[in-house]
Amino acid sequence: MGAEVKLLHSLRRRFVHALKALAPILAVVVLFQAAVFRQVPEGALSILLGLLVVAVGIALFLEGLERSVFPVGKSITNKLVRTASLWKLLPFCFGIGFAAVIAEPALISVADQAELVSSGRINSLMLRFVIALSVGAVMVLGAIRVFVGWPLHRVLLVGYGVVLALTLVSPQEVASLAYDSGGVTTNVVTVPLIAAIGIGMATSIRGRSRLADGFGLVALCVMVPMISVQLYGIVVYQFAEPTALTTTDAQGSELQWLNIVVGLMTVVRDVLPVIAVVLFFQYVVLRRRLGNPIGATVGFVLVVLGLYGFIIGLDFGLLPMGRQMAEQLIDTNQVPLVILFGVLIGFATTLAEPALMAIGDEAEEISEKRLRSNVLRLLVACGVAVGIGIGVLRILTGGSFVAVIIALYLLAMLLMLMAPKDLVPLAFDLGGVTTSEITVPLITALGIGLAAAVPGRDVLMDGFGLIAFASVGPVIAVLSYACIVRLTAVGSGPSSASNLPQES
Repeated sequence: MGAEVKLLHSLRRRFVHALKALAPILAVVVLFQAAVFRQVPEGALSILLGLLVVAVGIALFLEGLERSVFPVGKSITNKLVRTASLWKLLPFCFGIGFAAVIAEPALISVADQAELVSSGRINSLMLRFVIALSVGAVMVLGAIRVFVGWPLHRVLLVGYGVVLALTLVSPQEVASLAYDSGGVTTNVVTVPLIAAIGIGMATSIRGRSRLADGFGLVALCVMVPMISVQLYGIVVYQFAEPTALTTTDAQGSELQWLNIVVGLMTVVRDVLPVIAVVLFFQYVVLRRRLGNPIGATVGFVLVVLGLYGFIIGLDFGLLPMGRQMAEQLIDTNQVPLVILFGVLIGFATTLAEPALMAIGDEAEEISEKRLRSNVLRLLVACGVAVGIGIGVLRILTGGSFVAVIIALYLLAMLLMLMAPKDLVPLAFDLGGVTTSEITVPLITALGIGLAAAVPGRDVLMDGFGLIAFASVGPVIAVLSYACIVRLTAVGSGPSSASNLPQES
């Protein structure tokens, strides 16, 4: 009975926390409806109910993570590292990376759009395999990096140098999709587990810093698909011929209120590969039982129920609200209002990201509260807001995606060289966690809506790319903050400088 009361208390606390995180989204909507459109939004009650369901989903999901994914992932990693079972750990990392990405709903959507954009040159299923294989491979690379002790900033410098070089030569149809593909590979399920693996390794290996070495796997999982997708695009555009595509009814896959069982099974399908890999290594490879099988089972169930509630809430709350607001703004023909909405909605949705909450809490704990979770979330939200604002302005003015994205990543590289190296992995990881289940649907709908409404824009060419700006913005924001704090600390003397995480 005590455990049940403790569970209910924890869920209530998380639900209240989620409501506070969603409040900025509601505030943006109310502000624009009251001050700009002067009307009550259509389906206001349904939107409000959807937001409440999203809050319930976030609470269940975060509680499930703490009871299942985090402890089991860390336990497996710690045992493999302590027994020096590198050749068991590397397949585990590959399996987690591949299984988590191949069935990712956001990636499926991006891959289908890539097939449409390329007139059939890019095969949707093949693209998903290319990205999943690259994420699995980079998980192995990331594990080796922690073992060997390679500084992440050097890996990122080389990697993003390759990314930017390929951007200059890859087909225009591929560039924005490649950057978006990197953003959608890290979702609300995979980010906490990937982070748990990295932190578990850094904790178990003597001489490793949990802050400098524990973070960084997410950053690599975002970067490498940008390379593999552009290479794949260059090859298929060089040798493959366009083919006639048949259209399908995209509305047939949307969740409906009367389709509860099908929707729940869809979520189970998305989560099952990750759970299967974890349990396989726990029982077959390590030949150990779960320390708390009942607690872990309850946690996995809560993760599934939380994600399902999250999707239901999105479908009946956030997504209709985002589409309706985009249409209303476009009808006003006022560019500043459109940009302002993109900035505010990017800020508000990022604050509500459950994966960002989880990583922020981990960073605060690891840094012994020298890094505050709320401060990190605000920095990331500001970065996403500015990034989306730049992306919206690019669509409205017809600017070059390649030129803008290269300039932003070059700025990120410069800041990376100046910032404390212990904070570089966390900064790039935070750029990956922002493009998750709340942010991606809303900003994608906004980008496509703008491209469809602005004369001279191509929906499939100009409608994508906002995810890329939403990914690099937080990296620049966190690194800029780290540089400012470092300079301030140095100027204030050793006592202030000691408050910064130190380079290892």
